[in-house]
Amino acid sequence: MKCTEGTGGCIPGLRRFFKDLCLSIKIYRRNKMKRAYLIRAVVLVSVLIFAAVSCSKDSGGIVIGIAMPTHSDESWLRHTQYVRENCEKLGYTKFDEQWSEDVVSAQISQIENMITKGVKVLIVAAVDGSSLTDVLKKAADQGIKVIAYDRLIMNTPNVDCYITFDNFKVGVAEAAYIEEKLDLKNKSGPFYIELFGGSADDNNSYFFYDGALSILQSYIDSGKLIVKSGQFGIEKTAIQNWDGAVAQARMDNLLVAYYADGTKLDAVLSPYDGLSIGIISSLKNAGYGTAARPLPIVTGQDAEVASIQSIINGEQTQTVWKDFRKPGAVCAQMVDALVKGTTVPINDTSTYNNGVKVVPSYLCDVQSIDITNFMDLFTSGFYNKNEAPWNTIIK
Repeated sequence: MKCTEGTGGCIPGLRRFFKDLCLSIKIYRRNKMKRAYLIRAVVLVSVLIFAAVSCSKDSGGIVIGIAMPTHSDESWLRHTQYVRENCEKLGYTKFDEQWSEDVVSAQISQIENMITKGVKVLIVAAVDGSSLTDVLKKAADQGIKVIAYDRLIMNTPNVDCYITFDNFKVGVAEAAYIEEKLDLKNKSGPFYIELFGGSADDNNSYFFYDGALSILQSYIDSGKLIVKSGQFGIEKTAIQNWDGAVAQARMDNLLVAYYADGTKLDAVLSPYDGLSIGIISSLKNAGYGTAARPLPIVTGQDAEVASIQSIINGEQTQTVWKDFRKPGAVCAQMVDALVKGTTVPINDTSTYNNGVKVVPSYLCDVQSIDITNFMDLFTSGFYNKNEAPWNTIIK
């Protein structure tokens, strides 16, 4: 039996189920010792419920394309998990999921294949947000709707909406933490800080950096904060592909070139946990992390497992928690609205200009996490303290 939403395709089958169910119940009442009839009635009820649910949520042959950057980043795995789970709740159960492992040409090829296969909606977390103009024109020509996921897709009119976190606020949260912990409002300093940026081909990197500098710039201008390397801006601070090993190498170079004279580094603005772990490795190799030479404040983003463990161990100082369940749920609602031609959930229509148009967006909130409140990750259900590795760490 094939169920088709809105066509009444299930009605004949339901009538047959009801008829058989009523007959079974009547027979059972007359033959109370014949348990087989009761079993038959229970089975029919179960099948009836399943059929009713299937009728209400069947998405037919609709396939949702999901193009993600890399398996090597824990956060992308969880993003994808929550997108799929929430789409499934709305009846979309067929996916073409592809991972390009941060290779731009691979992602373009994967999207082209999805277009050929006839996906209805494309969810794209771009490796390089400026590289998809041509392939998304092909998608538009086939009537395929496009959702930019977490990273804005640039230089194209063919992106329908954007789901992300409030990326400016991420940078604000990291810098506000440094401001608070160094007590910059009250102390005279000077304090020494180094700045790290995200990947230059990720539009979010600029929002993280600008958000942070909206807090830190006045202290830099007054001399209360000193960037001894003199390296400012994404052009000089960017870490390509958000690679922790590259961040570690850059920190190594900064320490040798500018801090070999014994100057103590007080803070490192890191926009992402994967970079933070690399930065901390460099600092520890240079002698930081002892009672005589404590680690500087090191920020981060994504509340990844390794970084929460690092916070518990007293190394990384802070991270910004982006609850991936939130964009996962909103993204699924966007998919449903684009398929049905209804109103797409949007809460921002002015911030994200991709060079061709302002892309209608939905911005999810963020939360700063440190040693004082990391248990929020567990009480919220984001992590389960009874599962590994937490069951050996959290009491």
